[in-house]
Amino acid sequence: MGRRIGGAGGGSDPAGKSGAVVAAGVLAVSLAAGGGMFVSGGAATDPAGVNLNKARYEGRKSARKGDADGAWRQLNMRTLKHTARQAAECITHSFGQVQVHFTRNPCTSLDRSLFVIGDDNGAVAVVSVVWVGFRTRRDAREFKELIDVHGTGDVRPLATPLLDLADIRFTGLHYQSRPDGNTVVIAETEPTSGRASGEMLDVMADVASWLPR
Repeated sequence: MGRRIGGAGGGSDPAGKSGAVVAAGVLAVSLAAGGGMFVSGGAATDPAGVNLNKARYEGRKSARKGDADGAWRQLNMRTLKHTARQAAECITHSFGQVQVHFTRNPCTSLDRSLFVIGDDNGAVAVVSVVWVGFRTRRDAREFKELIDVHGTGDVRPLATPLLDLADIRFTGLHYQSRPDGNTVVIAETEPTSGRASGEMLDVMADVASWLPR
């Protein structure tokens, strides 16, 4: 079941998450009709010609510096639209067990960002990044363990209509979370048009999770 991100204030359906990523040591991958990944000289390569291992590595470096545009360039993509919002609390911006968790262990900050990125061949994807701050690293670790489990709820990403897009249904397949001290970073991607492979979307989520708030 996919997750629907939409609504004026941002929201999503209470479905699960999946942290599928590209295995750097992959030896052989079958190409499916319309997309996939192949191995050339030991390097995982997207059908669009992007070396995914190199793109992940270089994209992370740019992302750590706060250079989102530079990170997307490593994927042969560029920022088309972007918006960001801050909130004072997390309870009203969450649901399910995640929301219950916040009643016992409140977050100290919530920052949400939404990107639309695309390439010169018409491939367009939406990237959601959420930063949830806590009092301690232990609180952050416990939250990550909960939110990574299928069916436990979520922090609502920003709504795609904020960027003049229709509601986007997220499959939960292109998801990445990462601890950063007492903060948990949650990133997810989904295609909106064109042909971005699933492996490319996984790398987008991975790279996005390294962006600072």
